[in-house]
Amino acid sequence: MSLPAPTPDALAASQSLQQLIAAEIEELGGAMAFSRFMELALYAPRLGYYSGGASKLGASGDFTTAPEISPLFGAALARVAAHIIAQSAPEIIEFGAGTGKLARDVLTALDRMGVAVNAYTIIELSGELRARQQEALKDLPQVRWLDGMPEHFSGVVLANEVLDAMPVELVVRQDGQWMRQMVTVREGAFAFVAAPLPPGLAAQVARQVPDAGQLPDGYLTEIHPVAEGFMASLAAMMKEGRGAAILFDYGFPAHEYYLDQRMGGTLMCHYRHHAHPDPFYLPGLQDITAHVDFTAMALASQEAGLPVLAYMNQASFLLGAGIGELLMASDPEQVLDFLPQSRAVQKLVSPAEMGELFKVLVVGQDVELPDAIVRADRAHRL
Repeated sequence: MSLPAPTPDALAASQSLQQLIAAEIEELGGAMAFSRFMELALYAPRLGYYSGGASKLGASGDFTTAPEISPLFGAALARVAAHIIAQSAPEIIEFGAGTGKLARDVLTALDRMGVAVNAYTIIELSGELRARQQEALKDLPQVRWLDGMPEHFSGVVLANEVLDAMPVELVVRQDGQWMRQMVTVREGAFAFVAAPLPPGLAAQVARQVPDAGQLPDGYLTEIHPVAEGFMASLAAMMKEGRGAAILFDYGFPAHEYYLDQRMGGTLMCHYRHHAHPDPFYLPGLQDITAHVDFTAMALASQEAGLPVLAYMNQASFLLGAGIGELLMASDPEQVLDFLPQSRAVQKLVSPAEMGELFKVLVVGQDVELPDAIVRADRAHRL
């Protein structure tokens, strides 16, 4: 694996985080759950990937998200948001707002439609990204930041690539039994060691993984208790109000997630636009993600009292939201403007790019979605 070398300062920060993690492993008796390792690698104060100061998005970062690809993503999303706002309240919450580009694109499009938003609230765990957002959105007075969810909410909730960055449990099949992947220190480096499943996690594997007892030895996969907890908290926040939450992410329903041929799971790391599978490489300097089990997310929301309104791939959602019409509203004869936008839309909706791998889950209550989104619904596939 040949990856770009970090700067001396970045390397020193990663080494500090490694020492912090190693000290906690020692305190725990020699091993910690992978979910805890991932939590520290991503969110340890001042040292974790999302809480540190390094750039995350764009050419200077580690990956690029849909809002960075085209403003038409936010403009299409705004059409659906306007429909929901008309039935609920002129409020939007965005979790994990990245550079702030989606917020600006959505608010700009809503303003053009004559839809006023009283408050656009961003809940952001990354200090570096919050600072970028505050600078980028300083001319939009309705934007504000909170450290956590409000107790009650009516309106629209947006979450683009949020669930995939939540810590996961890794479980592996050994000698016909499921085991929990733990992280230990061996010869000065982090390494995996298997341990018996605690009862709660065993019950979750049995509930979440179809035919869990039939998968072969060596099969490794992810369980998503933190993301499921997030969905339950989202449901608690919204269940006394009116509105909908729209969540974009890459992943599958359970019957596609836990396939025999997906022996190594979906865990992936992103470092300077390189993707690789080693979560122990330079902790704090790389993103660690896992694909989302959308069946588990839908069930967590429903069981907490917030129904599923729709589920589909990103292409179906964006086309139903009118991204094609938005593209054609620009002049095709203005080649220098039209062609880049056309290529960007192609990337967002093509099955070979983001259109099929990325899914959209909509949960909410007491609102109806636009007819084109309802026609595209594939919630029966969950």
